[in-house]
Amino acid sequence: MGKEEQPVYEQSIEEVVASLGTSLEDGLDPDVAAKRLAANGPNQLTGQKQSTLLEKFFDQFKDLMIVVLLVAALISVFVGEGADALIILAVVILNAVFGVFQEAKAEEAIASLQKMSAPNANVRRDGQVMTIPAAQIVIGDIVLLEAGDVVPADMRLIESASLQVEESALTGESLPVNKDTAPLEKGDLPLGDRVNMAYMNANVTHGRGGGVVVATGMQTEVGKIAGMLDTAKTTKTPLQESLNQLSKALTGLILLIAVVIFVVGMLRSTGTGSFSHRLVDMLLTAISLAVAAIPEGLPAIVTVTLALGTTRLAKRHALMRKLPAVETLGATQIIGSDKTGTLTQNKMTVEKYYVDQQLVPASQPLTGTGLILGDIMLLNNDSQIKADGEKLGDPTETALITFNETQGRDIQQILADNPRLAEVPFDSERKLMSTVHKWQDQYVVTVKGAPDELLERASKVIVKGQEEPLTAKLKSEILQVNEDMAKQALRVLAFAYRKVPTLPQELTSAVVEQDLTFVGLIGMIDPERAGVAQAVAEAKTAGIRTLMITGDHKVTAEAIARRLGILDNRQGAEAIITGAELDALSDETYHNQVEQYSVYARVAPEHKVRIVRAWQDKNKVVAMTGDGVNDAPALKTADIGIAMGITGTEVSKGASDMILADDNFATIVNAVDEGRKVFSNIQKAIQYLLSANLGEVLALFMMTILGWNILAPVQILWINLVTDTFPAIALGVEPGEPGIMKQKPRGRSSSFMAGGLGTAIVYQGLLEGGITLLVYWLALTFPEHAGSAAIHADALTMAFATLGLIQLFHAFNSKSIHQSLFTIHPFRNKLFNLSIVASATLLAITILVPAFNGVFHVTNLDMHQWMIVLIASFSIIPIVEVIKWIQRQMIK
Repeated sequence: MGKEEQPVYEQSIEEVVASLGTSLEDGLDPDVAAKRLAANGPNQLTGQKQSTLLEKFFDQFKDLMIVVLLVAALISVFVGEGADALIILAVVILNAVFGVFQEAKAEEAIASLQKMSAPNANVRRDGQVMTIPAAQIVIGDIVLLEAGDVVPADMRLIESASLQVEESALTGESLPVNKDTAPLEKGDLPLGDRVNMAYMNANVTHGRGGGVVVATGMQTEVGKIAGMLDTAKTTKTPLQESLNQLSKALTGLILLIAVVIFVVGMLRSTGTGSFSHRLVDMLLTAISLAVAAIPEGLPAIVTVTLALGTTRLAKRHALMRKLPAVETLGATQIIGSDKTGTLTQNKMTVEKYYVDQQLVPASQPLTGTGLILGDIMLLNNDSQIKADGEKLGDPTETALITFNETQGRDIQQILADNPRLAEVPFDSERKLMSTVHKWQDQYVVTVKGAPDELLERASKVIVKGQEEPLTAKLKSEILQVNEDMAKQALRVLAFAYRKVPTLPQELTSAVVEQDLTFVGLIGMIDPERAGVAQAVAEAKTAGIRTLMITGDHKVTAEAIARRLGILDNRQGAEAIITGAELDALSDETYHNQVEQYSVYARVAPEHKVRIVRAWQDKNKVVAMTGDGVNDAPALKTADIGIAMGITGTEVSKGASDMILADDNFATIVNAVDEGRKVFSNIQKAIQYLLSANLGEVLALFMMTILGWNILAPVQILWINLVTDTFPAIALGVEPGEPGIMKQKPRGRSSSFMAGGLGTAIVYQGLLEGGITLLVYWLALTFPEHAGSAAIHADALTMAFATLGLIQLFHAFNSKSIHQSLFTIHPFRNKLFNLSIVASATLLAITILVPAFNGVFHVTNLDMHQWMIVLIASFSIIPIVEVIKWIQRQMIK
């Protein structure tokens, strides 16, 4: 309804009111308001139509690995192993249920935004002020604001009496913004600079005011964020991508193996029995091979490994909302971090003060002139201290109270001895605030504000407790100190006083704020969190680059970035870019220059999403931290979104993959360490499973080619069930290998087979299959029993025992791809030790207990035969140790 060609913040109040068809004095007519509500809908946030739980459930079965598992279950039914099929189906259903739960939790983000909206608002309609539900506000409504209110809609301010609005959740600025009503100069201003606007969900912290509503519901700035959040593309994690690639490769391998073995078997058996009999035999053989090739326990093992990782992370204050995010952390290459409340404390703190021509740290005690400075900090202050010690008020003023507390001063006594009698409130034009107090037998005016404005009204200065004339030289010196402190991103306030014999009759700036005596300056900043600088350094060692993304000004952002080590001495102004400068860059130009920037200042929500996507276009794995509403779209777009648990909004938490329970950036580094361990352990499990399955496939394939009797399907299924599950899960909780945080992140393009894993799987699988075939051949060549049937039965039993035990011995090799087993404490993982014993026992009872011999088609072996099986199975350890040693020598 406003001028589309000109932003409302550039228009005068009269122009905005006229274009919206409303009245400053009377507001909207109720009938007009009703029509607008019917036309534009309620002033609330809405999301896309969500799919039903049933639709979400069936969506989980579109994953390729799930399809492979279902095929495995079908094959198990074909070979008569219903129990195995039920186990596989149970894993599939559990994975689907978990996926539905996680998706439903993620959709709470929009609902959280709706809950943040103001429930009621005071509006002027038909000449009367009334309170109405915020959802009924329409464009053109005149809304009244006062301290403590939540802004109910986007509005152009028409009145401001010392009005301050805290917008950090939307803009990222840590301090409340002083609001004004004058039109702003033309230009595409970021939200934080539109001082004549108030935005939905912002908090009024001081003063009072009013505005005309220019946008409601999804058309507000926070509504646009909700829309971005609702439509943001969910990025697949590296784990999901790698599993998908692995699933495709396995599917192709399985089909190829099944076809080849079926064709070769049919050709070799020509002329031996009926065609239908040969067809059934070879079909069962092909199915057995396919079962051997499918690591049906892999998704369950990956899920368990990730779940155990989330448990360990929770103990380290990192709460995971999505299991795959645990592994994604280990692949992270870029961390884009919000400054306010994440890298910094979101709490203004006095860092330095200047008195008696000396600039000293805030840790030094106040003495002499400093005591007068401390008194003015307390007297010229609107903050309130509750009985429990909590401070209410402007963050700048509460910081002044806290500073005096750290100095051990009796604040309540000072306030009681010098009661406030009058005041001249802060005004954004003169940038000063004055209070009048009874002081001994006279009165004192205390003044605080912008140094340049205050010095213009000062005529004297205190030096070592004595008032002296404020010379041009002293004034220049003070202004230079002010400039130096500002360059360090300190917010500087000046303090002065004036003694008067009587209470001023006219409380105006012209009367009260003149002939002042300058006392000193204080410099405040939102300081960095403890441990963050070390965490940034550790991330750099791990090959991870930290970016600062903030709504604060460029100078402030640069100073904090340098203090934290995000910017080093080699990086100058070219490493810092503002939102406006970013807007001026084309996508192509920004893509080419993105690696240049480490600090982003004065950014809007859409900028954050653009930053994340630019790095993703560089094929980087990006983590994004944040706590405000404005962070939610970027959190969802990033490979892993990290929300703050204490200061974070419910919106940011709902859009995230991980929540920091302690709001500590250092926790992210701990989480990366854990994520790398998780990926390493998943690699170990995959190495173990696939090399074992390859050994099974090779053994069966060669037995078929050579015309030998082959292992029965029930034997293959039992080996898979016994040897795959327990050891692989135990490998998932292996302690991390040393130096894991000194390695470079593997990145997005790296697959599970990277780092020598693919080579290890192939040669180790060949060894397992080859040794099994060797045992079978020895049993046939040097039989212990007479008779062809007995010889073949013993040979198959020995091959069955060897194929199972060699996998259990090989599990020790899988503790590291390259490191020697004897340098990584092979027995320190108690769960692993128990799993090997349990699996070996279950395998042995099929041979040692006569009742099971018929079920598994095995014979009872003698001591000599068992000795061959054990020596052959154990041989996989020294052989792999020798190969690893050769590989390590080649790498040197």
